[in-house]
Amino acid sequence: MKYSKIAALSIFLFLSVFVFSCSDNDAPAPVYEAGTNEYVNEWMYQQMKKYYRWNTTMPQKGRLDLFPQEYFAGLLQEDDIYSYAVHPELPETAQQSLRRKFGFEVSFFEFETKYYGVVLYVLEDSPAKRNGLKRGRLITKIEGTVLNQNNYNELYSKMTSVSQLTLETVSYSQQTGFSNLKEVSILQGYTFSQPINYSVIEDKNKKIGYVEISHFDVGQSQSFLKAFQELKNKSITELVVDLRYNGGGDIASATALSIILAPNIQSGNLFIKFEGNANGGKVDQSFKEALESNESKISFDALRNVHPSINRVYILCGKHTASASELIINNLKPYMEVITIGDKTFGKDVAGFPIVDDRISGKKGWTLYPAIYKLFNSRHEGDYSKGIDPLIFQNEIQQPEISPLGNSSEVLLAKALNSINGNTAKILYPSVKYLAVSANESDADFLKIH
Repeated sequence: MKYSKIAALSIFLFLSVFVFSCSDNDAPAPVYEAGTNEYVNEWMYQQMKKYYRWNTTMPQKGRLDLFPQEYFAGLLQEDDIYSYAVHPELPETAQQSLRRKFGFEVSFFEFETKYYGVVLYVLEDSPAKRNGLKRGRLITKIEGTVLNQNNYNELYSKMTSVSQLTLETVSYSQQTGFSNLKEVSILQGYTFSQPINYSVIEDKNKKIGYVEISHFDVGQSQSFLKAFQELKNKSITELVVDLRYNGGGDIASATALSIILAPNIQSGNLFIKFEGNANGGKVDQSFKEALESNESKISFDALRNVHPSINRVYILCGKHTASASELIINNLKPYMEVITIGDKTFGKDVAGFPIVDDRISGKKGWTLYPAIYKLFNSRHEGDYSKGIDPLIFQNEIQQPEISPLGNSSEVLLAKALNSINGNTAKILYPSVKYLAVSANESDADFLKIH
């Protein structure tokens, strides 16, 4: 059997579905009592044998009486950290992260023999933002416990598992040192759509556009049009795109951004190559086809009309940069110079769509999110499951004082500005020791600092 059409593909945010055809020769599945583990797991096995990118390496059916989430995990190949299964009525099966629960990202470091968490990113209109948390705040206590060398890993895990979080935070600047001690209590809640932040930085007689994108949402093309029309009107000649906290999303929206950025492209130029199993086969999509897979209101030509006068793009990246963000880095390379600055990206080079068990009328059952396609650019370059190395390595935590994103003194942006201006001088900072946190998350919502 072959999947007959790619429509509205999202990279592991699974915001849409593929249309596929089934063979009349498919063997009928055994019949089990509805609602039992056997009923669910038999269905899971059949779906994975049909769609899973690595279906030929799947084990035998095994014990169908296992809890479905455990059973699903046993079907995956060893290094598949992307595929997962959730049940809408079982919150404990959902993936857990600080970003999803509270709307912020954190890392840890040692400075002058003491240990701190540092808030790296706060989503707009999130529980964290609404309770006053912002980038650069240092965390000294988590749930009343002082951070130290032996407990920060355990405390991080605790942060991702609770529904209410209490932190003791403090500010730091090189001029005044530590100040403004404050306790912050945050309830788990919703975070809503994020703005696209952009500005123009005038540096050494150059106009440099800066754009920060937190996620690729469905229908984001209109926002890109507005932002880049303004940047074009201001005559930028260089561009920095900040994707260091962008974990992916809708491919059509990522394609829209790519259409704006790449110079001298045509609508029919090949943009993405999808490679599935023997059932799914291989599918190639041009810029226009990838855009129209999930964008009907904004045309290729409209996006091209706001292309600024640039021939290269600087992309700020890191361990949170995943999926559609990595796709942009990899798939723009055949068409323009892409200069990446920061840390190695997460390494999610697969795509898929949700498979919902809706066999019981009026009730949604388990939803599978398997890896279905590997992604490649027009030159068949890809296979970055271990992450994409930046051209310029730079850890964004160089000192306890962390500048706001978009500020020209912020470490990664300053590195980009220096590179644009041909300045390679190094800046010396106080001694900071970075701490790696061990975690078992299948998304890009975690940053390990080495």
